[in-house]
Order: sequence, then structure tokens, then C-alpha cells
Amino acid sequence: MRKNFGKKTWLFPCPVLIVATYGADGKPNAMNAAWGGIYDTNQVMLCLSDDHATTRNILRTKAFTVNFADAPNVVAADYVGIVSGNDVPDKLDRAHLHTERSGFVDAPVITEFPVALECELAKVNEDGIIVGNIVNVSADARVLDADGNLDLGKARIISYNSAAHDYRVLGEKVGNAFSDGKKIK
Repeated sequence: MRKNFGKKTWLFPCPVLIVATYGADGKPNAMNAAWGGIYDTNQVMLCLSDDHATTRNILRTKAFTVNFADAPNVVAADYVGIVSGNDVPDKLDRAHLHTERSGFVDAPVITEFPVALECELAKVNEDGIIVGNIVNVSADARVLDADGNLDLGKARIISYNSAAHDYRVLGEKVGNAFSDGKKIK
């Protein structure tokens, strides 16, 4: 038997995306964005309201990074989502997060997080969806396997569980994409 929950915004897994930009003063800023994902080939989308400092920064600089939060930094990742850059301009410092300038776009990469998408603004849809072209993906060497590929087990990237309002770790391999299904005849 199934239980009905009605209309809920449940999509699993929902990556914890930390969107980072530079403010007009050149200071790094970041926010936890619950609504985002792949838009098209080599593009990412973010649903951010107009009142976010991050949204204004993206529109001004035409660039941003999407940093994937990880388990060791869950407290900092949650903090940058519950505190507004409009009210707390030094929230990255308070969260003990550090940045380095992307070599590809005019936006900061947060060094504590294992993987970042470095993006140029492609467009803002009529409904306010921000679409970015992914110009580079960078990963910290600590989360690579022996062949230089991303190892999700090492990365310990977290997802947001909207049903229980908690964070979960991704990483266990359970199959091979575009391969395991061939076993069914």
C-alpha cells in the first residue's frame, strides 16, 4: 500500500548548491540554492528570487560558480543559506569559508567544497530562471581516484532531503549507467 502526501516539492536527490559571486565591492558572497539543476547540455539553471544579493551580483558580473556542498562543511553550507548577504556581508568569513578566483569566469570558487561549476550567465528566462553556460568544472585533487576521475565516495557531496528537511551524503555506487540495463532481454 502507498501513502499519499499531496502536493509536495520533493525531488530526490536535490544537490546542495552553493552559488558564489563577487559583490560590487569585489567581496565574495555565496548562498545555498535549493532550486537548481541541469538546464541543457553544458548549462545549469538556478531559481533565485530578485531580492538575493547573489542574484544582483550575477546580473552585474554575468558570472557565478556553483559549488557542491559536502558533509564536512554541512554547517557552513546551511549557514550561507539561512543568512542573507544583504544583512550579513561577511557571512563567508563567519562560516569560515575561503575562496579563490576562478581562472575562467569573474566569480569565486569556494575552496572547502570539492567540486565547482564555473559559469557565465547565458540568459534569464521570463520566469526568472537564471541559466548559465558551464565553462569549466573544477575538482579538488583530494576527491579524485587513481585515474584522475571524480570519486563521489571521496567527495561526500550532500543532498537536501525536502521530505525530512535534512542533508544526506551521496556516494555509494549501486550500478553502471548505460550498461546494467542491457542484462534485461
